[in-house]
Amino acid sequence: MLTILILFSGCNGKFPGADARKNPDDPALRVKKNIEEGRSFRLNDTFSIKRGGTFDFANSNELWRASLDVIDFMPLSSVNYSGGIIITDWYSTNENQNESIKISIRFLTNEIRSDALNIKIFTRKCDLNLNNCKFTETNKVLVSELTKEILKKAAIYKQQDEGKKDKK
Repeated sequence: MLTILILFSGCNGKFPGADARKNPDDPALRVKKNIEEGRSFRLNDTFSIKRGGTFDFANSNELWRASLDVIDFMPLSSVNYSGGIIITDWYSTNENQNESIKISIRFLTNEIRSDALNIKIFTRKCDLNLNNCKFTETNKVLVSELTKEILKKAAIYKQQDEGKKDKK
């Protein structure tokens, strides 16, 4: 202890950062300043146990809500918000039981843009006994129409949500 006292007495009180005029009075601001300048670190961030993940709810994503609204007439086979995919089951009308369609919507981004969605539509045409079926991917016209409808509805949802935020 005596050795440490002798060593520090030779410094004449010139520790780095010892000038009180250059440091904020509030301890929280001092800690924040030191972290920003790279002169310290936080142990509670290092040893904290993170349980679960960040939860984003589907009702806050306009593209997700719009996609489900546009294809609400079809039965859903697989829906995974965290994976960003919606897959419908095979759907056919009562007029033509031998032909059905299936839609796959993959979300590439949460932004409302024309390249935010990857939509694939498959058709299944079967013979009268439903034994021999042919599967094909549908033309791009139907895909572009479906994309346009989803983007239009998502833009409306976004505008409504921003209107609610402005009122608050």
